[in-house]
Amino acid sequence: MGSGFSTSNTEGSPKRAVGLGDLPENCLAMILGYLTPPDICNLARINRAFYRASSADFIWEPKLPENYRNLAKKLMFYEGSAKCLAKKDIYAGLCSPVRFSSATKEVWMEKEGGGICMLASWKGMKITGIDDRRYWTHIPSLQSRFNTIAYLHQIWWLEVEGELEFEFPAGSYSLFFRLQLGRPPKGQYKTAKPVHGWNIKPVRFHFSLSNGEHATSQHFLNESEKWQRCHVGDFVIENSYRPTKINFSMTQIDCTHQKGGLALDSVFICPKRLDLVR
Repeated sequence: MGSGFSTSNTEGSPKRAVGLGDLPENCLAMILGYLTPPDICNLARINRAFYRASSADFIWEPKLPENYRNLAKKLMFYEGSAKCLAKKDIYAGLCSPVRFSSATKEVWMEKEGGGICMLASWKGMKITGIDDRRYWTHIPSLQSRFNTIAYLHQIWWLEVEGELEFEFPAGSYSLFFRLQLGRPPKGQYKTAKPVHGWNIKPVRFHFSLSNGEHATSQHFLNESEKWQRCHVGDFVIENSYRPTKINFSMTQIDCTHQKGGLALDSVFICPKRLDLVR
């Protein structure tokens, strides 16, 4: 079944093909409303009819988070300016990463499903011995969205703590620590550093929310030279208009042995349904 067909007049001369682009604009918009945002944008490039239809507000508003006006005001515009923009433009604006909290945190909306994602850099965390070069080194790295990672040479007592507060839209979320055993490459050279102590006792990860939710997990770190997301747990946000405060931590405080050779980048929060693609 094709998207177009030909007809003939009474004298047998052919008329031009009729396709989806000849449908009324409101009909095209209703069809586009069933598609994902990336698919809508791809179809909008086909012709002017699809482009005009793709701008209808009723297509984009159901795909925006419930509290999109508050998010747009905080992340995109001055107060009230969101009322002047089309919903398509607000969707596109929220998909652009925005940094806050002295550029130690980054938030954006994922294009496919309209969920909010967030990264919290190690730079905004409280880390035991972070300013002592005997223990930690700050390494420039293109493998981090914040362009710098913290590399642990060795330590007896590992303790990393952080917090954030944000108006997450209602839904289920997952929280991860992004780590790597072994020193990431710097430039075109790679300096081998010994990885030790992580197979003796597990690392403890924890988070707690201002609504009372909390989760704890333990992981033995054993995948060297590969960035991994250690899943701490999942949580649920019920009120989109109430800021949620999250405290998170990573500890290994067994002082019977040293541990070292660990790269720390960030904490990652995303909608739970994205777990399958991590």
